[in-house]
Amino acid sequence: MDVNLKKKALLSAVLVASSIAALQANAAGTISFGEDKSISVGFGMRTSYSSVENAAGNGKDRSSDFSLDSARMYLSGSLNKYIKGMLNTEMSGPDNTFQVIDANVQFEFSPNVAIWAGRFLSPSDRANLAGPYYSMGGGYWSNVASRYGWNGGIIGRDEGVAVVGNALDGKLSYAFGAFDGNNIFKFSGVGAQSETKGTKDNLMYAGRLQYDFWDAEPGYYGTGNYFGAKDILAIGIAGRSKKDGVVSTVPGVVGDYTSYSVDFLLEKKDVGPGTASLEAAYYDYDTDDVFLGEQGHAYSAGAGYLFNEKMGWGQFMPFVRYQKFAADGSTDSNSINTAGGIDTKKYEIGVNYVMLPYNAVITAAYGDTKVTGAKSIDSFNVGLQLQF
Repeated sequence: MDVNLKKKALLSAVLVASSIAALQANAAGTISFGEDKSISVGFGMRTSYSSVENAAGNGKDRSSDFSLDSARMYLSGSLNKYIKGMLNTEMSGPDNTFQVIDANVQFEFSPNVAIWAGRFLSPSDRANLAGPYYSMGGGYWSNVASRYGWNGGIIGRDEGVAVVGNALDGKLSYAFGAFDGNNIFKFSGVGAQSETKGTKDNLMYAGRLQYDFWDAEPGYYGTGNYFGAKDILAIGIAGRSKKDGVVSTVPGVVGDYTSYSVDFLLEKKDVGPGTASLEAAYYDYDTDDVFLGEQGHAYSAGAGYLFNEKMGWGQFMPFVRYQKFAADGSTDSNSINTAGGIDTKKYEIGVNYVMLPYNAVITAAYGDTKVTGAKSIDSFNVGLQLQF
């Protein structure tokens, strides 16, 4: 890391740390207006400083950028003990526009079974369900292994309906549903499009099954870390499928889409002076050989350690993460996607400063990304996450 990068990193860390003095992290506020009737309101934001190798405008110097990575507004409510709903918005993208990411109703027939309908995250892997605000090292996993969360739908959301429930004292959780799935490769750049004239209007089916061997995990939208609040040993499997779900801009070139994943999380309190966390996942993506750049196998793994002792306002949590996506290759000269056979790998090492779990966290991380046939690119990022 060069001297200028060290100076920039120190400056960004000082600016982020000094901004905390005037802030008070609180959970979303809830207003009750009758028996089992309430409205909860909150908002969250992620802002960061980044320096990326060869990313300056001249193509050879490091970039140096402050950015507002995410700004969200949360709204949820309850009409009675059986009917609930949520409305969440997100500011993202180069034009900084707000969009609705969640708008759904939940019919809770019992504490263990509910029907979700509207726009929400379809059943998927843990990394996607946790999202950028609840992962071990903060932020998405850079879209390398868990690809649907950024590539499909509206930040992984789809319109549809699902059965969400749990059994065995909450240790066995399940979710199965049907969704539009019209934007599976929205940001992939592989020449995909949604359903067009001449294609069938099929639904995408998605499901997830998870078992918690130690403490049970509540809720549908999960988390990638409990910061020592629980002992977790969990294994989950997820899959989604859509017939004729891979639609190329080349006329008549259509294929079936299927994917599945297996994920694992272990978190144990009182391991020495803190809490140890381990996570791993495997992914398989199949585009019926239409888009080889989005077809293949992916892997991810991470480890973290949260120290119990507070230093100042919070606790330190060092972590490491690894991701790999191995795209399929092809010897067919007529293949639509020439990106087949390319591996993408990313290594990260960083530290969280946890003042309030999920609600006030500073993350500093160094990463190195390597794509087959290209020079590896290193990056440094300091981010601040707040939720109120």
